[in-house]
Amino acid sequence: MALSFELLHTDTMSHARLGKLTTPHGVIETPVFMPVGTQATVKTLRTDDLVRCGASIILGNTYHLYLRPGHELIRQFGGLHGFMNWPHPILTDSGGFQIFSLGQLARVTEEGARFQSHIDGSRHLISPERAMEIQVALGSDIIMALDECTPYPSTYDSARLSMELTCRWAERCVAAAEDRPGGLFGIVQGSIYPELRSRCADVLRELPFDGYAIGGLAVGEPQETMYDLVGHTASQLPAHQPRYLMGVGRPRDLLQSVRLGVDMFDCVMPTRNARNGFLFTSEGRVVIKNARYRDDDRPLDPACECYTCQHHSRAYLRHLFMAGEILGLHLNTVHNVTYYVQLMAQIRQAIRSGTLAEFTVPDV
Repeated sequence: MALSFELLHTDTMSHARLGKLTTPHGVIETPVFMPVGTQATVKTLRTDDLVRCGASIILGNTYHLYLRPGHELIRQFGGLHGFMNWPHPILTDSGGFQIFSLGQLARVTEEGARFQSHIDGSRHLISPERAMEIQVALGSDIIMALDECTPYPSTYDSARLSMELTCRWAERCVAAAEDRPGGLFGIVQGSIYPELRSRCADVLRELPFDGYAIGGLAVGEPQETMYDLVGHTASQLPAHQPRYLMGVGRPRDLLQSVRLGVDMFDCVMPTRNARNGFLFTSEGRVVIKNARYRDDDRPLDPACECYTCQHHSRAYLRHLFMAGEILGLHLNTVHNVTYYVQLMAQIRQAIRSGTLAEFTVPDV
């Protein structure tokens, strides 16, 4: 058994679901948020910090790890789990979004994506087969099919061609990943066009994927458009398999997307914002550099049980941030990651108790 998903409960007032995702390295309760560990580290956190924050699964990045230190080196250490000493589940993305982000440094053809390294300018090709090879070497519990992320805005015809390429690549990924250690997810593309997303989902459902992702959103489209497309796409995916919304991470977006039937999320928002002094709390956002916190002796969030909130004041966190002390970045990240993990636990409890309709999050 590489991967299995059990649907435990569906909310009567929405499409929200409780599930249990079993992987080679542990069981994950869904809905779940996955902290992003791009380069085999969630920035500023040790792996035992992640455990104390409550993280059950993290995400690694195929593109970055392929370029540095290299997937073959990581394979020698027993994959990412051994290399970074994280014995719990790991999902790796395919590198498609990073290649999309390179702009003129990348060229996409039927063969795959040719690109120049942002590190040293060297030239590389990641094909569907290569993406599978790299992720299998990383030993991921969940690997992602290579896709082409369509930019926003895109014309219908360009979005159609991109979606069709993603579908052809998906078939090649399935064929190349037969010996994978864990699960393989396909990615639904189609830009802002519901018909294209339906067509993509139709193709991917016929392939033996273990789960499905919704890609190509939160790239500039209006919020309501994103919600409409999330709901439309989720409704096209099998109920008995996990659904993953890629790269979406504002708390209100997580809550709304759970109500639309999504099970898994990742985003750099909690960690990146922590390093910029933007902190999420149960009372709303705290921009820790603001002068109002200079002598504030309160914990960052009185409702939070993380190390930061239990041991340090807002005044101390502001001092560390203003002084440029590395400890401040660490403590901020501990809090933001804990906030996101606790938020998902609260959402799961609201689904379980039938109170999700009344559940709210601060608008930050």
